[in-house]
Amino acid sequence: MLCRFAAAIPLLLFWVIFTSIPIIDAFLGVNWGTIASHPIPPEIVVQLLKDNNFTQVKLFDADPKYVDALKGSGMEIMVAIPNQDLEKFSDSYDKCQEWVKENVTEHVKDGSVNIKYVAIGNEPFLTSYNGSYTKLTYPTLVNIQKALGEAGLGDKIKATVPFNADVYESVSNKPSGGDFRPDIKAVSLQIVKFLKQNNAPFVVNIYPFLSLYQNPDFPFEFAFIGNSKSDSPPVVDNNITYTNAFDANFDTLVTTLTKNGFPDMPIMIGEIGWPTDGNQFANASLAKKFYNGLFEKLTANKGTPLRPGPMQVYLFSLFDEDQKSIAPGFFERHWGIFSFDGKPKFPIDLKGDGQAKMMIGAKGVQYQSSQWCVLNPNVTDMAAVNYELGFTCANADCSSISPGSSCNIGNRTRASYAFNIYFQVNDQDVRSCNFNGLAEIVTTNPSTGTCSFPIQIVSDDNDASSLSSSILTRLFFSAGLLLSLLNFF
Repeated sequence: MLCRFAAAIPLLLFWVIFTSIPIIDAFLGVNWGTIASHPIPPEIVVQLLKDNNFTQVKLFDADPKYVDALKGSGMEIMVAIPNQDLEKFSDSYDKCQEWVKENVTEHVKDGSVNIKYVAIGNEPFLTSYNGSYTKLTYPTLVNIQKALGEAGLGDKIKATVPFNADVYESVSNKPSGGDFRPDIKAVSLQIVKFLKQNNAPFVVNIYPFLSLYQNPDFPFEFAFIGNSKSDSPPVVDNNITYTNAFDANFDTLVTTLTKNGFPDMPIMIGEIGWPTDGNQFANASLAKKFYNGLFEKLTANKGTPLRPGPMQVYLFSLFDEDQKSIAPGFFERHWGIFSFDGKPKFPIDLKGDGQAKMMIGAKGVQYQSSQWCVLNPNVTDMAAVNYELGFTCANADCSSISPGSSCNIGNRTRASYAFNIYFQVNDQDVRSCNFNGLAEIVTTNPSTGTCSFPIQIVSDDNDASSLSSSILTRLFFSAGLLLSLLNFF
């Protein structure tokens, strides 16, 4: 994908739609992910959704734990089949029928659950997958939609495919040059035709943040919608002027669809957002700047030059998630508009009227004790500390001490932060705050400056690494790789 039209990174998430803004015809959504060591209990999340007038939610699997939590809520739901399951459904219609019966029909039969969509995979044609799902996505899409039809649900529930923006590209680096990637063009057109025939939307994820992250020469202001100043000339394409990456990217897709015979194909933005930590460009201030510009566009029903009018957009994402892969970047665990414990991070101007307000945080979240694990102040052997950090960061989320992040503010602070994160993810087990005598437990909050030391929440579904598995990691983990990534002492 060309740098100006940077694509999105794959993520396993939920997808939530916000529809309480009466002044626009579009809907506004947010992805809700649960790839966390201590996910917030689903009943608390459902209440948060209600408190903030969320009315629709999508799961990126069909876990009955979350579907059942949404019973009687009136929320519209999207369930999904993960990428790793596509193979077994692509060549077995019987399995598709069984899946629909267990994960859709069983829930909607009494009217207490309102399932609207089934997502087939998540960004299955991403270039980094090297074609693993190219031959599996379309057959699964057809099989699931057919099974929905035979269950008497085909008119109400639609199967669709959430695409990464890298399924299209522009050889001219302008929207007018847009077309599907040559290696997946044929199958992409098969899918688009099927979606059109079944009145299902084309879903795509667009991330202007990644333009800054991936390209050091990318003009900073071009990443933001409605920027008041520009550090580079706008993109002019066939007498149309583009002042931001989102419009240019979206219209590249519009051109791609139009060029291939689908000029009026409905488009949903499945993921768009801005992270708040893990990179020099990832912070709450820039996230607020990005969202303010986005909401101003949405509330004005501006659309884009080639597709004016209301837009359907899903923010990315609801919560921070401490167990997501950091392969795309350390920022990957910090996309939430709420923190890991359901606290809003910054004011959001949902109505686009310049009146930014804090959203309502999660209620009823229980925390562990008010204690932290930090580097013993008497320790001087930083080489020993460095060794322990390699183990610690292999088993807990050290993304906030990476270069350009909120806690990258001194060796001792970074070490204390890492020790504490490991202590918290292990539910404050005293054995997890030893590190060969280098650490100690304190009851005074060690947070300083931009660096906040968290206390972990109590979760009934935490996947935190056990101490026994951590011992195995200590035996086999090579500290050198992670240390080089984080630039320790």
